[in-house]
Amino acid sequence: MQRTTIKAWFLVHKWTSLICTVFLLLLCITGLPLIFAEEIDHLSEPHVDHPQDSAPPRNLDDQVNTALAQYPGNVPLFIGWDWEGHTVYVNTGAQVDTPPPQMKTALLHASSGEVVPAPQFNEGVMYFLLRLHTDLFVGLPGLLFMGAMGLLFAVAIISGLVLYGPFMRRQRFGTLRTGRSRRLAWLDLHNVIGVVTLGWALVVGLTGAINTIAKPLETAWQNQQLGEFAARYAGQPRPTTLASLDAAVATARAAEPDMRPAFVSFPGTGYSGDHHYGVFMQGNTPLTERMYRPVLIDAVTGDLTAQPQLPVYMTVLLLSQPLHFGNYGGLPLKILWAILDLLTILVLISGLYLWFKRGSTEARVTEIERAEKTGGTA
Repeated sequence: MQRTTIKAWFLVHKWTSLICTVFLLLLCITGLPLIFAEEIDHLSEPHVDHPQDSAPPRNLDDQVNTALAQYPGNVPLFIGWDWEGHTVYVNTGAQVDTPPPQMKTALLHASSGEVVPAPQFNEGVMYFLLRLHTDLFVGLPGLLFMGAMGLLFAVAIISGLVLYGPFMRRQRFGTLRTGRSRRLAWLDLHNVIGVVTLGWALVVGLTGAINTIAKPLETAWQNQQLGEFAARYAGQPRPTTLASLDAAVATARAAEPDMRPAFVSFPGTGYSGDHHYGVFMQGNTPLTERMYRPVLIDAVTGDLTAQPQLPVYMTVLLLSQPLHFGNYGGLPLKILWAILDLLTILVLISGLYLWFKRGSTEARVTEIERAEKTGGTA
């Protein structure tokens, strides 16, 4: 590369890294326990022995009534399944547009309907870490800001590869030149760990950026696909008396016999319009369980209305969410994700050290230029 090209790439790498480093450290530190969120949640939940686990599931309408008895005055918003734990959860709120931080959740045994004591999903340390990790407690602006930091991180990775890739090809992999200067040793450490974590960091950075626009994507899907069905009910008020939820789920199961229900959205929640149950079906494998297929059931008649196909952008979103936290391969993949997360923290810390020991831009450009030509450094 010409000197002007090297300088341009160096400035891109320097400033994209510098701008996003502090926030990336926050993301890596808070993301580490979130990788094991499911395991931590299971440890915090009391174990309840249910010898009747093989019994048939309880009627879903009765489950909802039990949940509402816990929170008088609330209305049902969502009901979902934990198939491994043989439980169902019912989210309720004061009104149909209650935001997640204000929802109340009842966890019930799937067969007996017994209330299982469990912490609320929107309380506690893990919820605090999740909000800090995703939106800094400021909602959509925080989500978009963190998404921008993820994109800057991707640019920093690519610019770093452009700058130091030719030099790394001339050195034995893992070379740490510790005999010349402390800064040079830190630079080699920064480069080596950066190469090791390169692919993972790009995947996590880009999937994290995609996840931050989940709300706008969901809104677009609701306006495009659900709006078509909502138009058929123009001028009609939201129904106050609903058809049987249990029958609606049975209809959805019959419509998608190779899938199982993941959750149901009640009318008015935004996921299924004002006049439908949205029964979201999922597959039975670690990959297909992340792929949802909505089945819309008329909330008054209980009839099947439609089985809309999710658009490509929603499929990408649904696949990127678990990939971001390594939720595809069980505990071994999560452990690998955690190790790579720790290594990325080292990359960020070493990058900060190199910035404090940076010297002039011209000196650094000369160093990179010589390294590209000779495999050495100034």
